Amino acid sequence: MSILLDEGQQAIATECRRVLEARSDKGRLLGLLEQVGACDAVFRDTAVEQGWTALAIAEEHGGLGLGLIELGLVAQATGGVIAGAPFLTVGYGAARVLAEAGSAEVQAAWLPRLASGEATATVAFAEGNAPLPLRPTTVFAAGRLTGVKEGVVAGLAADIAVVWAMNEGEPALVLVELSGATRNPVDGFDNSRLYADLAFAEAPATLLARGEAARALALDVLARMAVVTAHEQTGGAEALLTIARDYAVTRKAFGQPIGAFQSVKHRIAELYGLVEIARANCIHAAALADAADGTPNGTANFLIAAADARISATEAYDTAARDCVQIHGGIGVTWEQGLHLHMRRARSLAIEQGNLLFWEDLLVDHLTGEAA
Repeated sequence: MSILLDEGQQAIATECRRVLEARSDKGRLLGLLEQVGACDAVFRDTAVEQGWTALAIAEEHGGLGLGLIELGLVAQATGGVIAGAPFLTVGYGAARVLAEAGSAEVQAAWLPRLASGEATATVAFAEGNAPLPLRPTTVFAAGRLTGVKEGVVAGLAADIAVVWAMNEGEPALVLVELSGATRNPVDGFDNSRLYADLAFAEAPATLLARGEAARALALDVLARMAVVTAHEQTGGAEALLTIARDYAVTRKAFGQPIGAFQSVKHRIAELYGLVEIARANCIHAAALADAADGTPNGTANFLIAAADARISATEAYDTAARDCVQIHGGIGVTWEQGLHLHMRRARSLAIEQGNLLFWEDLLVDHLTGEAA
C-alpha cells in the first residue's frame, strides 16, 4: 500500500502548519502548566473554526467525511506546536464508537454537536495499568453507571464520555453525560491534557454495545486513537529535530559550530531516521484503517500497523525530547527555553492509549500468531 500523500492531503498538512504556527504562543503554553483544568482556548477555537473537530465525522451528521489520514495530518501539526488541548484524539474515539454502535437517536443527539464543536467528548477505557481491562470494575446496570475511571484525558472539560464497563457479566461500551459524574482534577506535569478522575454513582447512562462486539469495537477505537496520538508524537519529534539542527549550526564551541562535532552530528542524524520511520508507520497505519474491509485479516493487519506506529513514534518523541535538551546544554533545561514543554508532552502521550508494554505485547501476540 502506498504511503504517499496526495495533493489534497499535502494541502491540508501545509495549511494546518501555517495556521497553528501563526497562532501558537509559548508563553500561553507555559501558563497552562501552572493551571489545573485550563486548556488552550485559542487552539480550541481554531480547531472548531478550521473544521478539525468535524474531519472524521460523516457528512450526514454535519462532518466532513474524511478519514484517519487527514485527521492524523492535523494531529501531526498540533504536535509540532505542542497544542494545549487533547480533544481531537479522544473526541475522534468517542465519535467513532457512537457512529458504529449508537442508536439513530444517540447519533442525532451528539454527532452533529461534536462535529460543530458545540460539545466535546472523551473515552474512559483504562483502569490501573490496563488500557482495556478484561473485566473492568466500573459497572453498568439498570441504566445506571457506578465506579471510578482514573486519569481520563480531557475528563475535566468533556460533556460526554464513552466508558468501558461490565454489564451482566460481559464487558460493555456505555455512553454517559459527565454532568452526572464527580470530576476530581489530576494535578500533573502536563495540565493542558485536562486529566481527571471520574466518579460515577449510579449516573444515568446508555448501553451502546456489549460482549465480543463491544470488545472488538473498543480495541479498534483504541488502536485508531493510538494512531492519532502517534501522529502527534511524530509532529513533536520533527519539531525538536528542527530545533536541535538549527541550534547545532549556530551555537559555537572551540571556534566552530557544535554541529561539526561527531557526537552531535550523529545524534541529529539518528533523530532524523527515527522521525522518518515514525512518519511512514503513521501514514501506513492510517491508510490501513481507512481501507479496512472488516475481515479478521484486515483487522489484524491494522492492529499490527497501529502498534508499529505507536511504538516507533513514542521512541522518536522520547528520544528527540531527551537529545534536544542535551544538545542545548544548560540552557535547554530552563523554563524560558521551553524545551520542557516537549519533554512533558512526550511523557504524557507515551502513556495515553496504552504504554509501550501494551503495544509491544499486542504486536508480539499478533506476529507469533501469524508465525504459528
